[in-house]
Amino acid sequence: MYFHGARFSNYEAWLSDSTHIGPSAQVVWPIVRQEILNGDIWRASGITSELQLYCTAIGALVFATLMLFSGWFHYHKATSKLAWFQDVESMLNHHLAGLLGLGSLSWVGHQVHVSLPINQFLNARVDPKEIPLPDEFILNRDLLAQLYPSSAEGATPFFTLNWSKYAEFLTFHGGLDPVTVGLSLTDIAHHHLAIYF
Repeated sequence: MYFHGARFSNYEAWLSDSTHIGPSAQVVWPIVRQEILNGDIWRASGITSELQLYCTAIGALVFATLMLFSGWFHYHKATSKLAWFQDVESMLNHHLAGLLGLGSLSWVGHQVHVSLPINQFLNARVDPKEIPLPDEFILNRDLLAQLYPSSAEGATPFFTLNWSKYAEFLTFHGGLDPVTVGLSLTDIAHHHLAIYF
């Protein structure tokens, strides 16, 4: 999906003027109309260029290869004992904590530090080429604080239980975002944080 979007789609043109330019059909799934959703998913993830789509595709390929090797190693070289598989409760807790808990928390971190700032710029009609790269929002706290002033305090409100400070980017508005006509990203971040807890 990411590679074909980077290679065959008009994502950058659609991102710069989505009201006049429709998303292009991709080679892979134009039959089931998947191409009309990919741009919205990439925009919500904070992807602003085809180079970032290429990098995501290569990263996913490397990670899939690593997981394939890990699975082979786990089942053929470092085989677990049968007793571990018979203890269903510990196995379920292990998988649920890892997949749901840490997965949701990492997605919230990505949304708060990458997706929300980039989408703030896109909603303000800033040219995607002028938007800072995602790593700049993570490494430069002042850049993020310009968009969300409460983020300048860091994790202090979290540990002092003053969670209302995070109401700028963890909301519960409900309804649709007026710019993208999709769910509000701040609501989605709040939802995934609730799944973590």
